[in-house]
Amino acid sequence: MPRSDVSTAPPPDTGTLRSLLRRYRQAGEPVTCEPLTEGLLNRGYRLSTTRGRFFLKHHLDGDHAAIARQHAATLRLGLLGVPVAPPVERTDGSTVTVLGGRCYALHPWIEGRHRDGGELTAAQSRRLGALLGKVHTSLEEVMAGSEGTAQDHEAADPQDTYALIEELLGLIRRRRRDAFDELAEHRLVERRALLERHAHRRPTAAATPARGWVHGDFHPLNLLYRDGEPAAIVDWDRLAVQPRAEEAVRAAVIFFLRPDGTLDLAKIRPYARAYRRATGASPGELAAAVHRVWWERLNDFWMLRWRYQLNDHRADPGFPASAALSVWWTGSYEAVREAFSD
Repeated sequence: MPRSDVSTAPPPDTGTLRSLLRRYRQAGEPVTCEPLTEGLLNRGYRLSTTRGRFFLKHHLDGDHAAIARQHAATLRLGLLGVPVAPPVERTDGSTVTVLGGRCYALHPWIEGRHRDGGELTAAQSRRLGALLGKVHTSLEEVMAGSEGTAQDHEAADPQDTYALIEELLGLIRRRRRDAFDELAEHRLVERRALLERHAHRRPTAAATPARGWVHGDFHPLNLLYRDGEPAAIVDWDRLAVQPRAEEAVRAAVIFFLRPDGTLDLAKIRPYARAYRRATGASPGELAAAVHRVWWERLNDFWMLRWRYQLNDHRADPGFPASAALSVWWTGSYEAVREAFSD
């Protein structure tokens, strides 16, 4: 079941669905269309027709060229043995349908379930690292000659983070507070003190990390398992040129984050070894990526920005573990770096 990316939204009406399906050979007539609720970015629906089941994706950004590029990449990745859910081609050979100014794509329905690192064995963790390594090396092959703007950002400036912390604290203190608000205030004050102690460790731009095409959003909700093995990597919306080792670290931090805000280093070690073996990345490259992602996490408050600036609470459940992670990671910095580079 491919992941959808936004809160529940009404499905397209029957007329829209019929108009859309007419563009696909043997897609049939619509029977049911159910919104999916996992994720945060686009809209997805489980579509049943007289010919079978599909995943219908509504791309909210509407960038037709970017979507077509993602589709072409996944089609080629599938030929290289990467588990994907490639788009269904229309009768004219294209894969994107625009109706009423909205961009849609149709994918086969993939049976499967999401699994986080707590459900993976050490062997499965190793295979996960090898899988991401295969994604990166395969993308290097299928995207050869494709132009991509490198999405590399300067390391966060702690002065900007201090200002954001003060803004968020002000928003918290002006509202009727609940237990979440109390925790958020505690973590903001704690993080400010942590940053003051470690501001001198801000990554420099001197060392340029190895860049390449990456999935851009590799985490449990974008990987489906069937019978204990990966069945499909979905949601390639953030396909871009970025430091590859940093995606490997970010993915591991999400997969292997425990509810108490610690990382399962015993599973990260085989994951990282397999990734390095698959890509040829050096231990030093992974160690440098660990430092940059640690700093990124130390300065990141996107969940609180959603809650207090946008009044969007969808990310709230992930905040306790995510906020605890920065504190634990700072205290266990050497152990985390060693797990990725050993």
